[in-house]
Amino acid sequence: MGGLGGTTSLSLFWLRIPAFISVIVAVSVASAELQHFDHPSVKADGSLSFLVIGDWGRRGTYNQSQVAFQMGRVADKLNIDFVVSTGDNFYDDGLTGIHDPAFQYSFSDIYTANSLQKQWYNVLGNHDYRGDVEAQLNPILQTIDHRWFCQRSFIVHNEIAEFFFVDTTPFVDKYFLKPEDHKYDWRGVLPRKKYLSNLLKDLETALRDSSAKWKIVVGHHPVRSIGHHGDTKELLTHLLPILEANSVDMYINGHDHCLEHISSTSSQIEFLTSGGGSKAWKGDFDKNGGYGVKFYYDGQGFMSVELDKMNAKVVYYDVFGKVLHVVNLSKGLHYAI
Repeated sequence: MGGLGGTTSLSLFWLRIPAFISVIVAVSVASAELQHFDHPSVKADGSLSFLVIGDWGRRGTYNQSQVAFQMGRVADKLNIDFVVSTGDNFYDDGLTGIHDPAFQYSFSDIYTANSLQKQWYNVLGNHDYRGDVEAQLNPILQTIDHRWFCQRSFIVHNEIAEFFFVDTTPFVDKYFLKPEDHKYDWRGVLPRKKYLSNLLKDLETALRDSSAKWKIVVGHHPVRSIGHHGDTKELLTHLLPILEANSVDMYINGHDHCLEHISSTSSQIEFLTSGGGSKAWKGDFDKNGGYGVKFYYDGQGFMSVELDKMNAKVVYYDVFGKVLHVVNLSKGLHYAI
C-alpha cells in the first residue's frame, strides 16, 4: 500500500478524472495504508463543488431512485466536479464478486443523469465488508463503469482542498467480537492491530504535512451522531484526537440513515452526516439531542459542498430537492442558517 514515510518505491496507477481522460498518477508505495491521487480543478475560478451520498445501494428501492433524480438536478446546477460516497454502497451484503449484477442495478442504472457522470470517490461501509470486499476495490469495475473509484483509505488532492478517505469499519470492535449472523471479509485487514496502527500513523503524518486550504476527512462511521448508531466510541478514542490536532475542517460520514450537522465544541471541526441515500429510519434518534447539534433530519436526502479558498457552503436536500439546512463556513468563522 502507499507509504508516507520510510523507504518508498514508485508505482503507476490509472485514474480517471471527471473529463473522462485517463491519466497516470505516481503513487508512493511501501508499508502504509494511504495512496495519493490528484483531482485538478476544472472550474476557471479554481472553486470546487461536489455531492455527498451515503447508504444507498438498494436497486432503486426505498426512494433511492428519487434521491438520485434530485442529485442529478443539483449536480447540473452546481456543475459538480465529483461525487463522494460515504459507504454501504451495496445492501445488504456488499457484492458477491466483480460480476455481481447489483453493481449495475444499484449504481450504473440509478445515477444516470448527465451531471452525475463524474468521478465517484467511494469508501467501504460495514455492509460492504459482508460481501466480497475486494470486488469493490477491483479496478475491473472501472471498465464496467468509468466513474467508480474505491479503495480502503486514500487521499485526493486538489488545489484548495485535500480529502482524506478513511476505512472506518475495521475500527469497530463489535464486528470482530460480536458479528452475530454476519460474516465479514477481513482480507487485507488482518492483523487488525497492525492495520489500524499503520493507518492512524499515516493519516496523522498526511494531515500534519498538508498545506491545503481545507482539510476534509471522509469515513463511513460517524464520530459524532444522535442517530440510531450514535457516536462511534472507537473513533472518539483513536481518530478524533488526530483530527483535532491537525486542524481538520470537516468530518463527513454516513452509517446513520439520516442527514445531520453537529459542530464541535472543542475544535473547528464540523461533523456532517449524509447517510440518507435510500432507506431511512424515521423517528429513530436521540430526541434529547447532544451538545453541538445544529440540524437533524430523519429522512432521505443528500448533501452538496461548494468550496473556494476562503469559504465553504454545505447544503442538505431532502428527497424532493427541498433545501433543509445550509452551513456557511469561512476561515476563522463558522455559522449555519
